[in-house]
Amino acid sequence: MFDSGVGGVSVLQEIRRQLPGEELIYVADSAYAPYGDKPVEEIQERAFRIVEFLLDQHVKAIVVACNTATGVAVEALRARWPLPFVAIEPAVKPAAAATRTGVVGVLATRQTIASPRFARLAETWANGARILTQPCPGLVERIEQGELATARTRDLVASFVRPLVEQGADTLVLGCTHFPFVEPLIASVAGPGVTLINPAAAVARELHRRLSEASLLAGSPEGSHQGPAGAGVTRFVTSGPPEQLAATLAMLGVEGGPVAAL
Repeated sequence: MFDSGVGGVSVLQEIRRQLPGEELIYVADSAYAPYGDKPVEEIQERAFRIVEFLLDQHVKAIVVACNTATGVAVEALRARWPLPFVAIEPAVKPAAAATRTGVVGVLATRQTIASPRFARLAETWANGARILTQPCPGLVERIEQGELATARTRDLVASFVRPLVEQGADTLVLGCTHFPFVEPLIASVAGPGVTLINPAAAVARELHRRLSEASLLAGSPEGSHQGPAGAGVTRFVTSGPPEQLAATLAMLGVEGGPVAAL
């Protein structure tokens, strides 16, 4: 799995719940975080480099745990390598099905919203709903710094969420893997009548399906190695300072092995 920083850990936690026996390697590309406002070419270059590293670890599947990387790089990754790539993208389809007002808000990065992949996603699955997009510059950086519940972060969240709610959105899509870490703030600002949708569980289900179809689930003859007593091992790798990622993971309450440098 990889993301530009700790955001994809929200997906990793769901994968660990649904696939407890799998050995997981999580790459936090922290030295280049966030991806959201970087040029497409730079994001693609980072994605290719990280995938090459993961292939050297003999992985059997790769989860692109970053909406921005999915939007601008996953098609190129799939074209180059034959192994399963499971990608996360804004959950427009379930949001359009859930809305009662017919208005859906998508909180995401600029690059995710600007990507042709997102445009196709919205066009295909809006199902008559009005899709409002809201770029959230600066929020990923706050989360990476551990500011999950400060007044400053709340004010920033409010500046993104309130305009969507004022336009009638009753369903908000968390279109960046970092945003579940401030979900309580988003819910508080949005109010009790607004539903938040996080696609992490759907990504874990899709990974399970793909591994099962290929007979690659842990415990199958072709599956991965397991940790003691069948418990899957989680390893963390980062392009930034390992001690910084370790501290952030501890603050988020995430368990795992030692953090190594990429």
